[in-house]
Amino acid sequence: MLSRLTRPQALAVCAVPVVALFATAALAPLPFSVAQPGMTADVLGENRGTPVITVSGAPVHRTTGQLRMTTIEATGPDTSVPLGDVIDNWFATDRAVMPRDAVYPSGDDEREIEQYNEKQMKESQNSATAAALDYLDLDPDDVDVKLELADVGGPSAGLLFSLGIVDKLDGGDLTGGRTVAGTGTITAGGEVGAVGGVPLKTKAARRDGATVFLVPEDECADARAELPKGLRLIPVTTLKGAVTALRDLTAGKGDVPSC
Repeated sequence: MLSRLTRPQALAVCAVPVVALFATAALAPLPFSVAQPGMTADVLGENRGTPVITVSGAPVHRTTGQLRMTTIEATGPDTSVPLGDVIDNWFATDRAVMPRDAVYPSGDDEREIEQYNEKQMKESQNSATAAALDYLDLDPDDVDVKLELADVGGPSAGLLFSLGIVDKLDGGDLTGGRTVAGTGTITAGGEVGAVGGVPLKTKAARRDGATVFLVPEDECADARAELPKGLRLIPVTTLKGAVTALRDLTAGKGDVPSC
């Protein structure tokens, strides 16, 4: 025999599936990664005891200041990120919730991702070297450049690699004694491209002492969104433009671009 439910009873019964749905969503892994500011490395110096840039076949000049490439750290491709963590980190100023496919576009297998990032890093290093030597009008058959940066993958250090090579070979002292940081891919022709995670990279840069940050021009708005106090943004589109901007900044003249 069925009895008729009162309104409060009916609402209580209806609420059970809703509560269960939210509980499942809170516990279920979601296709997101949580990222935070990562390590930075001075490409003019050493990383883990090994010079980042080694040049032979041409005179190398003494440099001052630092040129720091920047990174982000993200939860692994097989890490479960429940709804509660997504919500908590969404509102954090030192964290970012990013689609997992944006962080790991090559798949979910860790070894596959590692190989993909290593390949991108190698291609980035080759492009950075080619761009720098072309800018300096040096013959790549006479000048040998070795780039070494342990445990870092991807292409986003390309611009800083090129600037480091230029600084060591040209003797122009690009930093003027400052700590300059930045990010950006680079082509062999010297064109700078956009990267991800710029707001987190600006935080990593400022944390490690940078006062100037070079950012791909298309990502100026992202960089400004949560810019740390004391960090000056300089938008760049080419290696030549980045070198010119740093030299003008050091000389205290010229029209140094700003986001």
